[in-house]
Amino acid sequence: MKLVVQVKLTPDARQAPVVERTLHAANEAATWVSAVSFKHFRLKGSVRELRKLCYGELKARGFGAQAAQHIIKRVADAYTTLRANIKAGNLGPEGSKRRRKAESKPVTFRPDAAHTYDDRCLSWNYDAQTVSIWTLAGRVKNVRFACSPAALKQLTAHRQGESDLIERDGRLFLIATIDVPDPEVFEPKGFIGVDRGINNLATTSDGDNHSGRRLGRYRRWQARKKAELQAKQTRSAKQLLKKRARREARHATHVNHKISKTVVAVAQRTERGIALEELGGIRERVTVPRDQRARQSSWPFHQLGAFITYKARRAGVPFIEVDPAYTSQRCPRCGHTERANRRTRDHFHCRRCGLAGPADHVAGANIAERGATAWVFVNMPDPVPV
Repeated sequence: MKLVVQVKLTPDARQAPVVERTLHAANEAATWVSAVSFKHFRLKGSVRELRKLCYGELKARGFGAQAAQHIIKRVADAYTTLRANIKAGNLGPEGSKRRRKAESKPVTFRPDAAHTYDDRCLSWNYDAQTVSIWTLAGRVKNVRFACSPAALKQLTAHRQGESDLIERDGRLFLIATIDVPDPEVFEPKGFIGVDRGINNLATTSDGDNHSGRRLGRYRRWQARKKAELQAKQTRSAKQLLKKRARREARHATHVNHKISKTVVAVAQRTERGIALEELGGIRERVTVPRDQRARQSSWPFHQLGAFITYKARRAGVPFIEVDPAYTSQRCPRCGHTERANRRTRDHFHCRRCGLAGPADHVAGANIAERGATAWVFVNMPDPVPV
């Protein structure tokens, strides 16, 4: 299983300007290669064709062979991703304003965007916690990095492949890829169903509820502060807006990490699997009032599911996604499904058998039941040929 580990570079006063200048120059060169690609091939530039057009110029700008190859590949990968998003409809239907804007100009790269380094350009010394990194001014050695003991242990044992150098808020970071072996998945004795929502971020079939009330107050406070800054329309206000956006994103990530860690720990301790709703396209399927659109669109549902998925995989916990249709309207005891079973958002009451309880808890129970059924079908042995 491939994961990433982030470490903070702590270069001295002589090393820092050299590394930063190299990163900015690499992104400036990537923007130039992107313009060449767009001029000649629109959105369909390939590594092979771009190498013919741009490799010589990149070498003349002082980039080494490996650095030039990585710049060209980054540009080609960016256009591949853009074409995939257009094909998937993520930028809207054909003719929409957002799609026309994406198709009408070349991809650009921020000065502090991530640049790729392979083992020829970047070498690690785990004992001394230093790296040796290629720059436009030559090889810079003994650049110190800082990370937790757990991250250092993972790097030492499992680091493989390329690493990305990125600048964030004036600080330099390296994002390294690690390949952790998957543990053997145990046979589950049952399933925990997890219902995701906005007011209740996650509710399990066991009745554990991770409420979003405190988070809601935090996000409303952030929204008021952002509105005050937007009204000023000054340069410093715009910088503060970006800073607040990153802080809010970090907070959401932290909350999702805590919830996913708790769910996976309970499943592992009780030797059960985890069942989640498949919520792809939820923002397109669900219509909410105007005053709730920002609230629904800003919470990272997918991130919570991704965290539960990879943590379950690391722990060897069985995991499966199920159809979310009518999970909050179906009675888990008698199977009766009716919209009137859930007259309010928070309360469920079956009109046939009288089962009543919190609606999110009932949905979690239905998800757990579907997970157990789906697991049997997925892991059913192939039939013996006649």
